[in-house]
Amino acid sequence: MLQFAGASLHIGHRLVLMDKWAPEEMLRLIDAHACTHTHMVPTQFHRLLALPEEVRARYDVSSMRHAVHGAAPCPGQVKRAMIEWWGHCVEEYYAASEGGGAFATAEDWLKKPGTVGRAWPISELAVFDDDGNRLPPGEVGTVYMKMSTGGFSYHKDEAKTRKNRIGDFFTVGDLGLLDEDGYLFLRDRKIDMIISGGVNIYPAEIESVLLGHPAVADAAVFGIPHADWGEEVKAVVEPAEGHAPGPELSAAILAHCERRLAGYKRPRSVDFVGAMPRDPNGKLYKRRLRDPYWEGRDRPV
Repeated sequence: MLQFAGASLHIGHRLVLMDKWAPEEMLRLIDAHACTHTHMVPTQFHRLLALPEEVRARYDVSSMRHAVHGAAPCPGQVKRAMIEWWGHCVEEYYAASEGGGAFATAEDWLKKPGTVGRAWPISELAVFDDDGNRLPPGEVGTVYMKMSTGGFSYHKDEAKTRKNRIGDFFTVGDLGLLDEDGYLFLRDRKIDMIISGGVNIYPAEIESVLLGHPAVADAAVFGIPHADWGEEVKAVVEPAEGHAPGPELSAAILAHCERRLAGYKRPRSVDFVGAMPRDPNGKLYKRRLRDPYWEGRDRPV
């Protein structure tokens, strides 16, 4: 196994450590060692795809059998491009450490673009509204799951256990819907949803658009205070290598969004960071970005 922050490559029983993940180095190792399994996050997909075509073509990735990803939403254009490049080894899961989840093969995703899959054989998925009513297929609500192997409780936190439960089902706070065939489609985390002028806005959709700009290496979207609307849409961007942050880049990014998003979904401004605050598994610490804008204010959601 070859292991590094946010990803692992399996090479028989060997273990090789990398101090820092780099997209071309990953391709080189897959080619050199005929790696068969990996676990990544969508940000790494995005950075692999950003490599020049001649660099990507230099390495053979046909040995890969299972390129599993999770931990964050994957933009549709990124997922499709990875399947076109790496083939049907690209697989996705949605899960929680508490238990339960869904899994999608590449075939599932091509048949149902945007899905994170169907429930595991030992898991069940359901979508409920805020009043605890189970919603029919196609309606957006809070995603709940349960395991047929039994329940759980949070250690010394019975209130949290009760708060996140409806019967035997529990939630980690994600919004989504199930279609008529049982495929799960996520919208965003409930806590990250922006309410602007009474309209619900899902940051994941906007982040997907931002990542379609060649100057954007990583992006985060969240609500910041607005006197009249309650919240307005803020974008924070990590520029891609070779692109300098500043007013010119900000204007180009906002113009890119203007062509692809409805007016109420467009970021009103762009700020830049050198690197997004992500944990070793690739999950974004969005609160670290959002909280400074809300100092001294209570979020309306």
